[in-house]
Amino acid sequence: MSVACATLDRVTRPDSLLAVDAPSLYFRAYFGVPESAARTDAGEPVNAVRGFLDMLTSLITRRRPGQLICALDHDWRPAWRVELLATYKAHRVAPAGGEIVPDTLAPQIPVLLDVLAALGVPAVGVAGYEADDVLGTLAARHGGPVEVVSGDRDLFQLVDDDHPVRLLYVGRGVAKLEDCDDAAVRDRFGVPAGAYADFAALRGDPSDGLPGVPGVGAKTAARLLERYGDLAGVLAALDDPGAGFAPGLRRRLADAREYLAVAPTVVRVARDVDVPAPPARLPAAPADPQRLMALAERWNLAGSCRRLVDAMTLGPATAAAPSLRPSGLEPVESA
Repeated sequence: MSVACATLDRVTRPDSLLAVDAPSLYFRAYFGVPESAARTDAGEPVNAVRGFLDMLTSLITRRRPGQLICALDHDWRPAWRVELLATYKAHRVAPAGGEIVPDTLAPQIPVLLDVLAALGVPAVGVAGYEADDVLGTLAARHGGPVEVVSGDRDLFQLVDDDHPVRLLYVGRGVAKLEDCDDAAVRDRFGVPAGAYADFAALRGDPSDGLPGVPGVGAKTAARLLERYGDLAGVLAALDDPGAGFAPGLRRRLADAREYLAVAPTVVRVARDVDVPAPPARLPAAPADPQRLMALAERWNLAGSCRRLVDAMTLGPATAAAPSLRPSGLEPVESA
C-alpha cells in the first residue's frame, strides 16, 4: 500500500477541506492517552479531549488545509440500517440501550465540543445518520480537494482520484497516517475504492456486525468482483450454469442471497444527507478567546489549546502571521 505522509512544508490550496471523523478520533484518543497522563486538578480525566486536540494540531500542521470541519454521530446505529440488517453494530449496544461508551469517556465529549466551538471549528451531525454519512455528503458536494480523516475502513469507499477525495487513514494512529488514493485502496484490498462496499458485504466486517458470506475472505471477494464487475454481476452469474463457480462457492453465495441483497446498502455511505453548511474556513484565531481561555483553565488543557491555536494561525493563508492565541494561553506548560 502506498503511504505518502505530508511534510511540514506542504502547500495546500485554500479550498482544500480537511473533514474529520470526530468519533473515530476521540475514541482513539481515549484509548491512546492514559487517563493518568491527562487529568484536571480535581482528578477528572481529560485524556480523550487532550488527545483529540493534539491529533487535530498534528493534522493541521502536516496537511495545512484551507478549511476544516468535524463530523459527528447524531445516530451511531441508524434505524434504517438496522431494519435492513439486524446484526448491524448489534454487538456494540449497551444492555440499557445506546452505544457502549466507557464511563470516563462519555463526560468528555461535551467538553470537547465546547472547546471546538470556542475555537471556531465547526462540528456537525444530522439526525438519523452517522458521521460517515456526513463525511460522504461533504466529500460529494465540496468544490475542492477533500481529505477525510478516519480510522473507519468503510470510508475507503469515499476515495475518488477525479474529485479528488483522499482518505487519511489513522488505523495505526495519526503519527502513522496513511494517505490513500485509489491505487492505495487497490493495493490494500485488491479492489478499487468504488467497489469497497460490495467487497465489505462479501467479506464481512465484524466491527460493524456484517457477517459476510461464510467461506468468502478478502482474496475471494476481490477475485469475484474483478471477474464479475460488481456484486450485482456476481449474483446474476449465479443463475448461469457456465459461470465457472466452484460448487461450494456457488452454494454459499446462493444461500446468502437475502443478506447480499441488503448488505451493500448498509455499508454504502450516504452522500445526499441534509448537512448544514457552517463556515468551514480554517479559523485564523479563536472564535471566542475568553471562553477558550476559561475552558482551558477549567479542564487543564492550556498546552493543547495553545498548540492548536498556533497551528490554525499558521494555516496556508497566514503562514507568516504571528501567533494569535489568547494572552491567557501564553506559555502554560500543562500538557
